[in-house]
Amino acid sequence: MIMADTLQLPGIQHAFFTRQGGVSEGIYTSLNGGQGSNDAPDAVRENRAIMASHFGIVPDRLVNVWQVHSPDCLVVDGPWPGDRPKADAMASSTPGIALAIATADCGPVLFADAERRVIGACHAGWKGAFTGVVEATVARMIELGAKCEAIVAVLGPCIGPKAYEVGPEFVARFDEQSPDNTRFFAPSAREGHAYFDLHGYIGERAKRAGIGSFTDLGLCTYADEKRFYSYRRMGHRGESDYGRLISAIMLTE
Repeated sequence: MIMADTLQLPGIQHAFFTRQGGVSEGIYTSLNGGQGSNDAPDAVRENRAIMASHFGIVPDRLVNVWQVHSPDCLVVDGPWPGDRPKADAMASSTPGIALAIATADCGPVLFADAERRVIGACHAGWKGAFTGVVEATVARMIELGAKCEAIVAVLGPCIGPKAYEVGPEFVARFDEQSPDNTRFFAPSAREGHAYFDLHGYIGERAKRAGIGSFTDLGLCTYADEKRFYSYRRMGHRGESDYGRLISAIMLTE
C-alpha cells in the first residue's frame, strides 16, 4: 500500500493499494480488486474486504463504478442500490464511503478539499483524460461545496512514458486537440510511432482545471511487476487476463 504525503490531511483516509497482500493466485497474485476480472469471485471479495478493513468500513462501502473510459462523474452518498452505474469518476461529501478506482495502467487520481470535506476519485486513461474526466471531477466537487484552489490531487501508479508506445493515429488525435500536446510524445524506434507521457498529460489537465495542488507519485505499472498489475504487460506476454489495482479515498466520520 502506498500513501501520498499531500493527502495526509485531517478527516481524510486514502490508499493506493499495490497487488501485494491478498489471496488471489496465478496471474492475479495477490490483491486483485477487479470486479470485472475473471479471477475467482470469492478471492476478489476477500481482497476487497481486506482493503475495506484498512478504512474501517464494511466491504459494500468501498464503492466502485463500472468504468467505461468516459468523462462522467457521479455523486456518491452511499453504496449503489443495484448494479454499478457506468462512469469513470466519483465525488462525495458523505463520510464513511470510500471512493474506489480500479486500474491496470490507466491513471488513478484521488482528490480532496479537506477543509470543506469534499473528495473525488477518477479513472484517467488516455481517453478519459482527453475528454475531460479530471476537470469533470473537479467541477462535481465544486458543486458539492469544494473550493477549486483548495483541492489537492494525487496521481497514483500508471503506465510510464518509457513503456507507452502508441501509433500515428493516436498522435494525430492529440495534435488535432492542441499543438502543445506534442510535448507529451517522444520518438520511438518504430516508424510513425511514439512514446506517450500519460503522467504528464494528466498533470496538464489538472493544471488547466485550476486546482491548488497536483502530485504525481511517478510510479510505472508496466515496469514494476512486483507491485503492480499492467494491462499492456499482460498483452505483451499473451496472458488471458490481468488483475486490477484499487486506489481509494474516504472522509472519516
